[in-house]
Amino acid sequence: MEKNKYICIHGHFYQPPRENPWLEDIELQDSAYPFHDWNERISEECYKTNTASRILDEEGDIIRIVNNYTNMSFNFGPTLLSWMKKHQPEIYQSILDADKASQEKFNGHGSAIAQAYNHMIMPLANEKDKYTQIYWGIKDFQERFGRYPEGMWLPETAVDYATLETLAELGIKYTILAPHQAARIRKMEKDSPWKEIEKDNIDFRQVYLCPLPSGKSINIFFYNGALAHEVSFGGLLGNGEKFANSLIANFSQENQKPELVHIATDGETFGHHHRFGDMALSFCLNHIEKNNLAKITNYGEYLEFHPPIYEVQIVNNTSWSCVHGVERWRNDCGCHTGMNANWHQKWRKPLREAMDWLRDQTINLFEKGASAYFKDVWQARNEYITIILNRNPENIDSFLDQFASHHLNQEEKIKAIKYLEMQRNAMLMYTSCGWFFDEISGIETTQVMHYAARCMQLAKELHDIDLEPEYMEKLSQAPSNIRKYKNGANIYEKVIQPAIIDLLRVGAHYAVSTLFNGKQKNIYSYQILDDETEHRENGQLKIAIGKATIKSEITLEQDKISFAVLHLGDHNVNGGVRRYQDEQTYQKMVQEINAAFDQANIVDIIRLMDKHFKTNSYSLWYLFKDEQRKVIQKILQPNKEEAERSITQIYTDNYTVINFLKQLNIPIPQSLSVITQEAINLELNQLFSEDSINLDRLENLIEEIQDWSIDIDKIPWNLK
Repeated sequence: MEKNKYICIHGHFYQPPRENPWLEDIELQDSAYPFHDWNERISEECYKTNTASRILDEEGDIIRIVNNYTNMSFNFGPTLLSWMKKHQPEIYQSILDADKASQEKFNGHGSAIAQAYNHMIMPLANEKDKYTQIYWGIKDFQERFGRYPEGMWLPETAVDYATLETLAELGIKYTILAPHQAARIRKMEKDSPWKEIEKDNIDFRQVYLCPLPSGKSINIFFYNGALAHEVSFGGLLGNGEKFANSLIANFSQENQKPELVHIATDGETFGHHHRFGDMALSFCLNHIEKNNLAKITNYGEYLEFHPPIYEVQIVNNTSWSCVHGVERWRNDCGCHTGMNANWHQKWRKPLREAMDWLRDQTINLFEKGASAYFKDVWQARNEYITIILNRNPENIDSFLDQFASHHLNQEEKIKAIKYLEMQRNAMLMYTSCGWFFDEISGIETTQVMHYAARCMQLAKELHDIDLEPEYMEKLSQAPSNIRKYKNGANIYEKVIQPAIIDLLRVGAHYAVSTLFNGKQKNIYSYQILDDETEHRENGQLKIAIGKATIKSEITLEQDKISFAVLHLGDHNVNGGVRRYQDEQTYQKMVQEINAAFDQANIVDIIRLMDKHFKTNSYSLWYLFKDEQRKVIQKILQPNKEEAERSITQIYTDNYTVINFLKQLNIPIPQSLSVITQEAINLELNQLFSEDSINLDRLENLIEEIQDWSIDIDKIPWNLK
């Protein structure tokens, strides 16, 4: 193996948190079709493929299958890993296993590093948020990987000296930055002069020690920017050997001192942004090792054996994805994704100002209110990560025993947790993706507004103070590029406010869904306790009447509801939900509505619902998105089956004449062409859903698809 030549590839694997702040899970995202949501889609295209990447020989045969995470440096966003543990446990475990294997390969240094918790732009964070973000990132890492992280990824590599001070204070040994974030370097010798770095011209082949104002220091690796750009946006991932040769070509010619050629890029580059990018990566690393071109390493191992001989000063308030520093996350600086060349980003500054105002309001409420329950409110916030990672009742009680100022009764527990949840959402609303893209109405920006809404809802519940009007006034200064949305306040009113959930809304979901899918014990982060429901039918009419207790697994609050839901057929559902009052009132409601239902008197049933539930009426609209889709599909199923039978029959009846037109090269009428396409897709779907596939029929279908240029449904059938 070539002496003193080392290679390290770092992947920053991250997705913005997409969970509904009230449900604590991701709802259906149609834009990720045919997958349930974007996390699921990118997991299939990237995270999964990198756990078992194929290495092919020249004939295209598989010669090895490797876990890429073992051979590279990587970080995963904590919120992404939280989702993955719940929804993709096999991928999650493969990532943890890879870190253990990498420790054996790299002299005890694991390839995983931590990340500041929810991808907040650290130079724009206040001092308390800086600390909590880094502390939570460390604690989350320890819980998952079973060791203390050596390094930490800074979101967007956004950095300032205050952030580096916090990293050093909390025992982080190194971070990774872009070359243009280096200001000056000097050799670690007495009276050695500082040398200015111009045009990103820093020697990326070594590690640097960054002295900090406090007297502490931290190591910094500056990745090869040009090479990283070629991997992310060029064609290097089209050929694994070419990728390997490009890495090797970046060593100097002297070979007298140890050199590290390394890049850092979005991990999604290897499979999601570039299909088969994982295979280019695995081939590249295998080719380098097999031919002894260099030693594959990670940053921790390299740092141990080759400590820095140069010091560096950084450029404050810079990042890897904004040439203007960190302005992309607070100003219309000109950085955008190119979605529409005529669009502006004037909304960024007012959005940042609205969030800053809300954060400061919640700080005042938190310090004032939470001090009634905690010995040290900021210590309690920092340690709250232990509950986020494990919300079982015993863990919550243990946390409160340790940090509460006195023994808390149940009502006090709920309020104490709500204060901490208010602070969690006040940080989640700063997730960087909210400002990164081009339009304020995009899903990333509305997501951070949802966190803000949850934050304000908790503030109102705790202090009976309504922060929404002033927040919306500030959002009104954030112009949208899309005429129908006008500004941020209008978006908040149309998109965010209808999504706000309380226990009664959860009760409405339960009541309506029980009519179609029976009783549920859990609705996302809510538990259904001691429910009592009666289902009845009268001709086409269906009704469900009952009562249930609903409990939040997050805040521990609970409430009892009573309800009645009437299904008139098709999508026509009329439901009433209210807080349970007493048994006498409940039984009177049941008797009166049942009596009207026995007579199939729809007018009386609805009148009685209005009487007992007043304005608390609900329909299918109030179902959460996944359940709503299931119910509607169930309602539409008979119509869908009838339509499919008709399509198949029309296709069969006209098959001969369609085939005859094809032989004569006469265009098939559009209506028959559409019928043919749909009929063949239906048959393909049926074919692949059977236990054993009729290969003869499949071959015939493929011929028909080719002969008639049919567009087949490209959804993988096993994902339906």
